[in-house]
Amino acid sequence: MPRGDGRLSHDLLPGEKGPQDACGVFGVWAPGEEVAKLTYFGLYALQHRGQESAGIAVSNGSQILVFKDMGLVSQVFDETSLGSLQGHIAVGHARYSTTGASVWENAQPTFRATPHGSLALGHNGNLVNTAELSGMVAALPPDGASRGGRAVATNDTDLVTALLAGQVDDDGKPLTVEDAAPLVLPRVKGAFSLVFMDEQTLYAARDPQGIRPLVLGRLDRGWVVASETAGLDIVGASFIREVEPGELIAIDENGLRASRFAEAKPKGCVFEYVYLARPDTEIAGRNVYLSRVEMGRQLAAEAPADADLVIPTPESGTPAAIGYAEASGIPYGAGLVKNSYVGRTFIQPSQTIRQLGIRLKLNPLKEVIGGKRLVVVDDSIVRGNTQRALVRMLREAGAAEVHVRISSPPIKWPCFFGIDFATRAELIANGASVEEIGQSLGADSLAYISTDGMIEATGIPKNNLCRACFDGEYPMELPDPELLGKHLLETEVAGGPDAADALRRP
Repeated sequence: MPRGDGRLSHDLLPGEKGPQDACGVFGVWAPGEEVAKLTYFGLYALQHRGQESAGIAVSNGSQILVFKDMGLVSQVFDETSLGSLQGHIAVGHARYSTTGASVWENAQPTFRATPHGSLALGHNGNLVNTAELSGMVAALPPDGASRGGRAVATNDTDLVTALLAGQVDDDGKPLTVEDAAPLVLPRVKGAFSLVFMDEQTLYAARDPQGIRPLVLGRLDRGWVVASETAGLDIVGASFIREVEPGELIAIDENGLRASRFAEAKPKGCVFEYVYLARPDTEIAGRNVYLSRVEMGRQLAAEAPADADLVIPTPESGTPAAIGYAEASGIPYGAGLVKNSYVGRTFIQPSQTIRQLGIRLKLNPLKEVIGGKRLVVVDDSIVRGNTQRALVRMLREAGAAEVHVRISSPPIKWPCFFGIDFATRAELIANGASVEEIGQSLGADSLAYISTDGMIEATGIPKNNLCRACFDGEYPMELPDPELLGKHLLETEVAGGPDAADALRRP
């Protein structure tokens, strides 16, 4: 969406939009360190997980200050803004919206006053019982509800923040954040990797399925939690372990405390290995880059092609293309050059420029691909618009044949846990055979890796992975379709009290 203030417009080519990333979260407890700058660089390493807004909250022990805005991390923060964030605890967030519109009001970390101080929270994932949580916020005691700010809660993260801030015991006495968390978190359903803090303590929590990654690291003088190990690496933190599914961690001057609020039922997102995570990240002890290379090798074994050159769709298809070339014996080459800065400009393209479509992102090396039979390796196909334009562009550049190979199975089902795919009706693999999709793309042939081949490449047991977007087997029961959706809470707020009452009816 264009903005009048010169900030980022992420949807530069809305017709070419692929799978949108989950969010990135980062937290640090480190007295004596510049925690705002550590968080800035941590978010910089996690920028691929969300490019709509960024924010950092810092506590100096007596108060929390939050700075956030729309745009990339490097656009939101500068030396002046970071210099104003003084303290020893920080949480940061880079957002792609999955529940709630992409507007400043929904930027994170969220903030709420509590009877004992205040609370700031960042969330990676997406919840599936948002309507139920909205009813729980509406049922808080009057002072708890005012802290929760029900009228402005237009994303699932804000609801969790309100619930943590507004809990009371059986006698009506307000609970601390640490006491409230074991009561609230078991009621939250869906994918959530949370970093949050009050004035004295940094917290981290992960849903019982562990759908989104969350890791714990050690600094010389403190602790770090981050969505990916790449976020630890950039600040010089050593990896300690993953935050376990169903685990709550608290870090303060007394050290680190870990407790369990739910039984672990691991169902990590397999699409993290395919596309979402950085290639230099490790998840569940497995390097993502090596998994993607192995997917390419498996793809070559399952779907060979008679060709002269293997090229990737940069950058996400590169590791799988390397693996495909190694296993097939077909030379690997760079047939496409990517403009690294597309999607990072606030200048809206004219219609003439927009008609160039994919050329804003990729340009063919005619001297490399001319007259060649190509294997083009990509990580996934959503709508098919990008691949269709890519095949056409390669033919115009002189390719003799174009064989498309995809290192994930056909995406046939929506994700409700933090990846904003197209609707099921827009998914090109919904109701179409592989041959029909290949014809639609204009490719000489098309093949996908098998689900079993993809899973084998991760090195993770099949039963420990969420594969719902590929096979429709969701790791938890989902509510009725009308109680799911990105703008559910905005509809409720627009509907006024009657809408909220309807959520509370049995």
